[in-house]
Amino acid sequence: MCLAVPGRIVSIREDDPPEVRRAKADFGGIQREICLAYTPEAKIGDYVLVHVGFALNVVDEAEAQRIFDTIRQMDELAQAEEGGP
Repeated sequence: MCLAVPGRIVSIREDDPPEVRRAKADFGGIQREICLAYTPEAKIGDYVLVHVGFALNVVDEAEAQRIFDTIRQMDELAQAEEGGP
């Protein structure tokens, strides 16, 4: 299963050409470099869905929070299943 995770853009390398434009995104306290080639409209403060280092879509904060909530619920379910009956 593949999963795109929301991250908030905290900085953008403006000196990069558009086809390799890079940014730093925050994923719940962990920052990683990502590629913005598919999301040229993305700007600092935006949430983007990231898969294998590429921002695929810009999403609003409410959508990002819904995704975070779903991931938390999946984690809680997995932990409950590990505990067993």
